Amino acid sequence: MIKRLPLFTLTCALTLSNFAIAQNDRFAWAITDIHPEGANWSYLRKIDLQKGTFSEVVLDGYKSTGFFDAATKQPVSDAAASRNMINSNTVFGNGVAALAYDDHNNRLWFTPMYIDQLRYIDLKSMKVYAVTAQGFTGMSEKTSDQANIVTRMVIASDRNGYALTNDGNHLLRFTTGKNITVTDLGTLVDAPSNNGISIHNSCSSFGGDVVADDNGKLLIFSAAKHVFSVDPSSKVATHLGFIKGLPDNFSVNGAAVNDKNQIILTSAVVASAGYTIDLRSMQATAVPFNGDAWKSSDLANSNVLQTKSSASNSAAEMVRNDLSPANDQIQVYPNPVTSNQFMLQFKQATEGNYTLIITDVMGRQVIQKAITISNGNQRTQVSLPAANAKGIYLVKVTDENGVARFSQKLIVQ
Repeated sequence: MIKRLPLFTLTCALTLSNFAIAQNDRFAWAITDIHPEGANWSYLRKIDLQKGTFSEVVLDGYKSTGFFDAATKQPVSDAAASRNMINSNTVFGNGVAALAYDDHNNRLWFTPMYIDQLRYIDLKSMKVYAVTAQGFTGMSEKTSDQANIVTRMVIASDRNGYALTNDGNHLLRFTTGKNITVTDLGTLVDAPSNNGISIHNSCSSFGGDVVADDNGKLLIFSAAKHVFSVDPSSKVATHLGFIKGLPDNFSVNGAAVNDKNQIILTSAVVASAGYTIDLRSMQATAVPFNGDAWKSSDLANSNVLQTKSSASNSAAEMVRNDLSPANDQIQVYPNPVTSNQFMLQFKQATEGNYTLIITDVMGRQVIQKAITISNGNQRTQVSLPAANAKGIYLVKVTDENGVARFSQKLIVQ
């Protein structure tokens, strides 16, 4: 019997409301139903992200198949299959909501929602391999609230795979080479700057998808339209904001980076369009699909979000909680900014020439202004462009030798 799987169309009441770098992949893999409006997540298609078109079914995940052991590359016997949690002889089990494309090995990695096992499809042979030596999360029994189900998965710039349970309590890293190992890195930690919006909260943060950037960070998009940046080394999750401009019934379930270095989002609820998102403003823009469109539970391709610029600032770096003044002689207030103006206060600063530089989360320069300090205690009013978007910015002050004297994030509301 086909089981219809919920994908976190959450009903919880929420309290908070150009530089392009060439990418190799103009396509994304998508998990869909056989019908455009269906929600049985077991049919693999490809999306042409330039044309906005879906392919025919590439793989029927309800198809019965023999599995191969990922370590030995030998067929898995029926007895071994039962022992190693292959309790369904179909490729996708009861459905998939976590998918990652490994272009180095030409594999699609995934885990069935209710089977605690890491698997991959060899796209050359279309054979399905299972990691039988260990469970994926180690929790074969799935909780009724789906907290320990994996719904986010990506291959990062270090060529390792990363996956996250809904509750954020298990950040998993898996190798993608010949000897596959799975490591549970542990529980994510909320950044102090999150102001009560937790990566562990079912109302704000379950479900969704993840993309990787070129600085080793993970961007988590929850079904409820919240965005977090995660540093796998520290396991700190920083809340970047709430996505604006999506339909009320749009549940974010798929995320991928297109060939224009834009993040595109798809939904398991709304089929007519995908949406790109500007991380600076958290504003979404519709990208209509052409021809038949399918709801999708997940997206995956080989692109990582390019964030490095001459200033080497990434979205995650721009909102790091540890950005602080290099000394106590310079202060910014008010912060957050509500009127597009703020004050830069110098206190007993060395007289001389300084440069104020303001950049957005993508490292793009918004303002560069020369400031001359002739009085150790001096205030300078700074006006942001009237058309400037709300979001998070980095305020940096350098001295006449180019040495950074101050850096701090600035929130514009």
